[in-house]
Amino acid sequence: MATIKDIALKVGVSSAAVSRVLNYDEGISVNEETRQAIFRAAEELNYKKKTINPKIEDVALLYWSRNQEEFEDIYYKTIRQELEKQSKERNIKLTRYNKSDGIKAVGKHSRAFIGIGWFNMEEINYLKKITPHGIFIDTSPDESSFDSVRPNLDSIVTQIVDYFVEKGHQNLGFIGGTDFDINTGKPVMDVREWSFRESAKYYNRLNEKNIFIADTFSVDEGYRLGMKAIKELGENMPTAFCMASDTLTVGVLQAFNEKGWDIPKRVAFYSINNISIAQYVSPPLTTFHIDIPLMCDAALNLLAERILKGRNITKTVYINGKAVFRKSC
Repeated sequence: MATIKDIALKVGVSSAAVSRVLNYDEGISVNEETRQAIFRAAEELNYKKKTINPKIEDVALLYWSRNQEEFEDIYYKTIRQELEKQSKERNIKLTRYNKSDGIKAVGKHSRAFIGIGWFNMEEINYLKKITPHGIFIDTSPDESSFDSVRPNLDSIVTQIVDYFVEKGHQNLGFIGGTDFDINTGKPVMDVREWSFRESAKYYNRLNEKNIFIADTFSVDEGYRLGMKAIKELGENMPTAFCMASDTLTVGVLQAFNEKGWDIPKRVAFYSINNISIAQYVSPPLTTFHIDIPLMCDAALNLLAERILKGRNITKTVYINGKAVFRKSC
């Protein structure tokens, strides 16, 4: 088993210097090249040490949920609660700010921030003045300046379309919502809609009449679009719908159940998120599970790289989902 002395000999520094660098002692005076050489040597020699999480303080947690609709907010609330739990375990001190506080409430002494939710360009520019160390969860509004951790929605939607095609569905539909341009604040196409269009086009199954886009990712909007699809399409209804979120799907299922459609025999639904209510709706919802603990762990790893190791190149981390099959398809 490798020791601190082995690392010291490999790098050509004292054992004391190695120990202090590996324990993130900010008081030690070594150049960045030596610091990185010590970390590389420790990894190459497979050095193991007792895990002691160094304290990271003055981290702003920005909870910028854009919509307080109950089921939509569950997703962001779960991310926030998991992040707060993991931060305590990793000796990271968070100071929480809510969207209602306004971006200018964020302390100018903050060493870093973690953002959950939706931010406009004015808010992002304000954060740039405070710190270069920022991580966004679920969105990536400025990949050139800040890190981000996101579910791989492009891949997830592609897998849903692949599944439907494999099962023999010829007539596919999509129900989703919009993203927005951080510079103009105007709606733009969401990545889930884009991915559906590209995948459906690849299989020659793209039909514009089968695409319905909500103003918000809410149960009410899902219900409205479900009723709209029933009225406009009638017997030309797709046999399968790719759904952008469980929240929308809850409302759509309400509409289709009210009108007596047989799910999944006549219309199948495959959604994204796997919020807690998904297993209790009628029928229980087939959906892609988004691993929130893994997303939060990745975000805190990025934070540690920024603060403790001095990384100044931005990273975007995509987290894949896992299919959870129930009775809606």
